[in-house]
Parts: sequence; structure tokens; C-alpha cells
Amino acid sequence: MLVTATSSLPHYYGLYSQAIVTSGDKPLIRTIEPLSGDETANGKQLSADQHRQIQELKSRDQEVRNHEQAHLSSAGGLAVSGVQFKYTTGPDGQRYVSGGEVSIDTSEVPGDPQATLLKAETIRRAALAPANPSGQDQSIAAKASAMANKARTELLMLRQDTSRNGQLIDIKA
Repeated sequence: MLVTATSSLPHYYGLYSQAIVTSGDKPLIRTIEPLSGDETANGKQLSADQHRQIQELKSRDQEVRNHEQAHLSSAGGLAVSGVQFKYTTGPDGQRYVSGGEVSIDTSEVPGDPQATLLKAETIRRAALAPANPSGQDQSIAAKASAMANKARTELLMLRQDTSRNGQLIDIKA
């Protein structure tokens, strides 16, 4: 089962770096300045609408990262992968997270309803861990609840069978 959500985080880090450029026999080191908030990688100025769009992308990026981290943290050992992100390129040329998913093992534990019950409860917690669970998250939580109910029923049936063994005595003389 995949638990998927969508959000955003800013990708502007404002880092400085150096580039080594060779001029003849002499390497020259040139500092590369970070982009100002008003220009793109090709030097074009950004419009007010583009700035607004970038802020929305940054916000969505942070939201998705937090959402998926909540799933991953709550899933524990049931997570079969790390977070897989989907990206959108903004008008500034930067990539922003626009969606993501965490794969979680949602299979029952064969022949062990108690383990299945515990697993279903963990799946449900992981699905509902984010502050605003998506429709898909809620669907997964509902399926996990159904799996837990089935495991509870199996446990009750096992306990009843165990309690009946030895209690019923057939006396015929």
C-alpha cells in the first residue's frame, strides 16, 4: 500500500560556491554568487505573479515534506522505502517538491491474528499521522481498521475454541 500526500518546501538555499576556470596554464577561482530573489538563473527579472507562484511552490514543498515525514516516522519498520518525491520546476528554474509517497507493507501476518492486529494499528497510525491526512490517507486508515477488526474477530474465535476444549463433557451411560 502506498501512503501519498502532496506539499511544498523552499529550495532557495543562498549558498555560495566556487568554480575553477582554466585560462591557459593558470586556473582561476571565481566565486559564484547566489541568485537574488528577483532574478532567475538566466538573469531574467521575475514578475510579481512569478514571485507569488514561487512562494506557493515553497509553501507546498514544505507541506509535502512534513506530511511524508510524518508517514515515514509513524510507519517504523513497515515502511518498505524512504520518501519518493515528485518535483515541479518553478519560474525561477528551481525544483520544488509537489508530491510524495511512502510505501508501507500492508499485508496481513499469515496465521497470526495478534501480529496482524498490531500491524493494522501501526498502518492506521501511519496513515493518519500528518496534520491534514489526504483522502487516500483516510482510505488507507479505513482499510487498516477493517484489517484490525478482522484480526480481532479471528482472535475471539480462537479464544472461544480454546475455552470450549475440555469444558464440554459428553456423559452417556
